[in-house]
Amino acid sequence: MNRTLINETPNLIGQTVKLSGWVNVRRDHGKLIFIDLRDRTGSIQMVIIPDKEDAYKTAKEVRSEFVIEVEGLVKQRPGGAKKEGVATGGVEIEVEKMTVLAKPEGDLPVDISEDDFNLHLDTLLDHRVLTLRNEKVKAIFNVYSEILSAYAEFMKKEGFVEIKTPKILSAATEGGANFFKIKYFEREAYLAQSPQFYKQAGAGIFERVFEVGSVFRAEPHYTTRHVNEYIGMDGEMAFIDSFEDVMEELEKTMAHVMKNVSEKCQNDLRKYEAEILPVGSIPRIKLTEALDILEKEYGKKMETVDIDSEGERMICDWAKKNHNSDFVFLTHYPTAIRPFYSMPSADPQYTETFDLLFMGVEIASGGQRIHDYNQLVAAIKKKKLKPEDFEHYLDIFKYGIPPHGGWGLGSERIVQKILGLKSIKEAILFPRDVKRLTP
Repeated sequence: MNRTLINETPNLIGQTVKLSGWVNVRRDHGKLIFIDLRDRTGSIQMVIIPDKEDAYKTAKEVRSEFVIEVEGLVKQRPGGAKKEGVATGGVEIEVEKMTVLAKPEGDLPVDISEDDFNLHLDTLLDHRVLTLRNEKVKAIFNVYSEILSAYAEFMKKEGFVEIKTPKILSAATEGGANFFKIKYFEREAYLAQSPQFYKQAGAGIFERVFEVGSVFRAEPHYTTRHVNEYIGMDGEMAFIDSFEDVMEELEKTMAHVMKNVSEKCQNDLRKYEAEILPVGSIPRIKLTEALDILEKEYGKKMETVDIDSEGERMICDWAKKNHNSDFVFLTHYPTAIRPFYSMPSADPQYTETFDLLFMGVEIASGGQRIHDYNQLVAAIKKKKLKPEDFEHYLDIFKYGIPPHGGWGLGSERIVQKILGLKSIKEAILFPRDVKRLTP
């Protein structure tokens, strides 16, 4: 007999099926034993009666997280209506045979069967291989999976070619100190801070490229929104007229991603009481204008032409109140705080760059890049860097590359904000931060 998935059982009432999965919880009521079984599609209640002696004996031994295989009759659950999808309420299984496939060794460190799963973050992460099995925690990664899938789907629809770039580099991508140094045979190497240089090369080959891949930042942050390894969703596009084209493409991308998550992850979103607003025209304001808004409407004055995390939250509140948008673009960041490859504005103290904020936090940075070789060399020198350290990067521009720009999205921050997670680490299967290198 072939295995049946739990979400198929509502259409099989009166038939004998074989199910396999994990014991979520066992309950004894008088002589009857009830077991909630779960697999990748949902959970279902099973009842074992004393008359089925072998199955009953086995059921007496099982407990949470035993992996079992059962054969039994699908029956309409008393008082339960037939349901489509997850079969928890509509049907149950009257078990005839039960086999233990695997069992835990010793006691479980945490009980993952609870619907309202609320553990201290360290406990949640220390026992990650177990806590990830909780249905509410799994919902996080169902949403995450759909974000990644929808992003790649839309990129390909828009003519972007998917590429994979090296994560071991001979030099730090953008200079600075926030890189991880590793030993590479007899010399030193660095983990990639971004795929920036390679995706620019890709734009000079395919015109439009995207990548979903790991990014490493050696920043000693202790915040709810920073980690040292995350998954970036990058895009780069050639033959642009200005960085407005880049923002327009990113706006369409986010609209598609959010629509897909809203439509395909309703059960997962419901677990977090999360609601996704349709993405319309995202408001765009200059950074200097945003700073004026902060001072006039919120009494917050920044000492420099930049914005901090509190300011980002306030500007997002402003965008929600004035534009009914969970998103807002901040544009024209100062040259002094942007990478050397950023295209300068007509006023050269500013750049043709942007940040995209979502529900109070920055989720993307992007803009137009310098594509002229000599202008780029001058920009490198202006940042007190050495052009010879960027020899291979500069080669891209020696052979002619069109006007181009792109973005880098932080995927986990999107998940965190959609679901209202307290820490970004909850949106990562096995997070890496300053103190955590295991599990």
